[in-house]
Amino acid sequence: DADIFVHTAAQTAVTTSVINPEPDFSVNVIGTFNVLELARRSKKKPSIIYCSTNKVYGHNVNKVKVLEEKKRYKFEDKYRHGIPEDFSIDLCEHTPYGCSKLSGDIYMQDFSYQYGLKIGVFRMSCIYGTRQFGVEDQGWVSWFAIATLMNRPITIYGDGSQTRRFCYIADLVEGIYKLMISNVIGPINLGNPEEKTILDLAKEILKVTNSKSKMKYRPLPEDDPKVRKPDISKAIQALKWKPRVQLKAGLAKTIAWSLAGQFDQAQKLREK
Repeated sequence: DADIFVHTAAQTAVTTSVINPEPDFSVNVIGTFNVLELARRSKKKPSIIYCSTNKVYGHNVNKVKVLEEKKRYKFEDKYRHGIPEDFSIDLCEHTPYGCSKLSGDIYMQDFSYQYGLKIGVFRMSCIYGTRQFGVEDQGWVSWFAIATLMNRPITIYGDGSQTRRFCYIADLVEGIYKLMISNVIGPINLGNPEEKTILDLAKEILKVTNSKSKMKYRPLPEDDPKVRKPDISKAIQALKWKPRVQLKAGLAKTIAWSLAGQFDQAQKLREK
């Protein structure tokens, strides 16, 4: 009897998918197909919102020309607003995780066209915030906060000049609501126009937490994008949505939540 499905469930770590791709496929592809079949067979024809990822664009993102400034990287002028939804997903590597999420992404789009279901697909970028039990390879903004509160070292890959756009969880939730009440279908990038280097983010968290954590540097993996920058014009125009929580405020909320003792639970999860 559901009117709408919000499908957020997934295996979420790239590293986990590389080590053991079968559970990643079972959860992310077969699980997503099961959701679609339930919707297709339902007499109510429920709407679906699917949480996809910017990783569906694969390593084609790394083919975009990157300009190296003194302390940061940026895309060439053609992609100054970021990667759009019609960016190529073909002829590149994706990692098993990227493949599984892309499969779900495409199935969502096709079920919308084939069976007349209203389906929106959010391609999200660096979601962070309270209630996130981060680990180093997934939810790493939250993990930076947790690690610094415990005075544990944090890892910086490369020199930290890579840039990311971070979207606070409350902004994602508002985006989901906006999509619920709209008639928009298909893929939509979601993120934040506020851009920051990974090194600057780490320094800011260290400053706020007054931590003794050390930063350890490791080589930058060849396939790690120097810039993660989604073009969110469609979300702003079609959904009348825009991110409201600035990074500084979002980090303060995330750190305060971790400081309240929740990082103990996160540490147990990480060790598990």
